Amino acid sequence: MIPLNNTVLTPKFSESTKDETKLKTGTTTVGLVCKDCIVLAADKRATAGSMIVQKDTKKVMPVTEHIAVTWAGSVSDLQLLYKYLSAELKLKQIRGGRETTVKEAANLLSNWVYHLIRSSYGVAHFLMGGYDSQPRLFDIYPDGSLTSTDEYVVSGSGSVFALGVLENKYKKGLSKEEGVALVLEAINSALARDSGSGNGIDVYVVDKNGVKLAVSKIIDTRV
Repeated sequence: MIPLNNTVLTPKFSESTKDETKLKTGTTTVGLVCKDCIVLAADKRATAGSMIVQKDTKKVMPVTEHIAVTWAGSVSDLQLLYKYLSAELKLKQIRGGRETTVKEAANLLSNWVYHLIRSSYGVAHFLMGGYDSQPRLFDIYPDGSLTSTDEYVVSGSGSVFALGVLENKYKKGLSKEEGVALVLEAINSALARDSGSGNGIDVYVVDKNGVKLAVSKIIDTRV
């Protein structure tokens, strides 16, 4: 059971030796700041080295009613951190009588990511988007560093292809519809060129009304 006290949940990661042959994962995730919302998107392919192990993976996940994350990296580490984060933010809401701000949630998660890579050599890269008094977007890098952005951020092996689209077409004050269309174009460019990304796209919008799925499509690759 999760203790209902004032102790912050702290994930415990097993000690291990560094393995240079560890399988590398691939993905493409995008976070975009629009006029009144955050748009988060990712592909749906999970890989283990050159092998595609799952074709309908959820890489964009709601954390609270007004916060969501994308993830890239080691699946087991990502899942553990997501479970801890969801539970801790719920407990904070119960204890404090208010929702955690996006910045507070990002700081908590970045602290865990910092300890993860230094204890188990796991890799976890999160993009966090949320809405409190305004749309907010954070990049939580695998080394635990935390960066706020008021434009866009990408992660994963296909990020260079998505970034090319965003650099060319992003502009301040995009509407929700324009933002969704732009992240779809950015993810599609990665799907066309990056072997670690593919099989479909999920797009979520986070605004004052909460976290909502805007687009979910699967690309059928069967011959």
